[in-house]
Amino acid sequence: MEKQSDQIIVYSTTWCSDCKRAKKFFGEQRISYVNIDIEENPEYMEVVEKINEGKRSVPTIVFPDGSVLVEPSNAQLAEKLGLQTEAKRSFYDVIIIGGGPTGLTSAIYLAREGFETLVIERGALGGQAGMTQSMENFPGFDQGISGSEFADRLGRQARRFGVEILQAAEVKQVEREESGYLCVTTRNKRSYGSKAVLMATGAHYRRLGVPGEDSLVGMSVHFCATCDAAFYLGKNLLVIGGGNSGFEEGLFLTKFAKRVDIVEFLPELNASKIVQEKVASMPNMRVTVNHEVVELKANDRKRLKSVVVKDRSTGELKEWVYDGVFVFIGLDPNSELMQGKGDLDSRGFIITDKTLQTKIKGVFAAGDVRSGSTKQAAAAAGEGATAALMIRDYLKEVG
Repeated sequence: MEKQSDQIIVYSTTWCSDCKRAKKFFGEQRISYVNIDIEENPEYMEVVEKINEGKRSVPTIVFPDGSVLVEPSNAQLAEKLGLQTEAKRSFYDVIIIGGGPTGLTSAIYLAREGFETLVIERGALGGQAGMTQSMENFPGFDQGISGSEFADRLGRQARRFGVEILQAAEVKQVEREESGYLCVTTRNKRSYGSKAVLMATGAHYRRLGVPGEDSLVGMSVHFCATCDAAFYLGKNLLVIGGGNSGFEEGLFLTKFAKRVDIVEFLPELNASKIVQEKVASMPNMRVTVNHEVVELKANDRKRLKSVVVKDRSTGELKEWVYDGVFVFIGLDPNSELMQGKGDLDSRGFIITDKTLQTKIKGVFAAGDVRSGSTKQAAAAAGEGATAALMIRDYLKEVG
């Protein structure tokens, strides 16, 4: 029984770590796919066996053109998807680490000034903004714009001005060499030199840190509604977090799920009045405040069984049953590259001077990863433009 689809099909199992990695890769690149668990759907085992000459090798990934990859590496997936993972040159005027609104805006400004610019992004372009269902408050889009379209536009605009962009390429190290130039090394052991580096690595969704979470991440616990909502058609979901992200992503989830509830740790909600009113108007949504998630329980199939919460006003423990959980409780910085090198604040965000330069000469930081930034897409783009101007002045100074 071979499934026909115009989408990528991933034949997988719940216990397969390579399956989780491949699905995470597709999610990071915002590539849609259909997941078929061959243990839950044994009728598809014969498909996998037929492709693999009798073996039940997973993941087996079938592409719309009929080609197949079995247990592929991320590099093989990137090559199949046509993603550029290696730069054309060995030296650039500026290397920007991060392809969100900050990095791409900065790249556009720098390229227009005539600087050879390379952007290295480990995931999909657009960063957190690119994974947002709808951006309603970005200037110039009076009817709103989807995060994916916004990211695509930024990428096309940057390439139009000659910016070179690597995707699915993760930076491992940034070092200043004796020559005075900066060296950026990726995990595939490619090194590129530059006169200046911009850290525009952004931030990632914070985890709950409760018992049971780690084992359920990617299975029943998620951090991206646009990536994983389709798995919960007709199911019941819990969104953790009462800010704008939780409410907006919760509204998106209702397009797939039968019911979507929101729980907030604090006694009051942080979401804007507009989105609160939208949620209140939905018959299949409910909001509970002043409750803390203290544990996630799994069933024998390593899927979510229940969510244990504590009523913070009474101390009462409750057990809620949901099919999946989406977590939106804030952001932590992607500042690992600067740990032990530059100054970081108490939460790990990168500290810069007024020119957005870090403690390391020639290394700048802007956007969500920078200490004191406002964590808004419009502000991130603005910081990207400011960083470009500061880097331009720096390059003129150092020659």
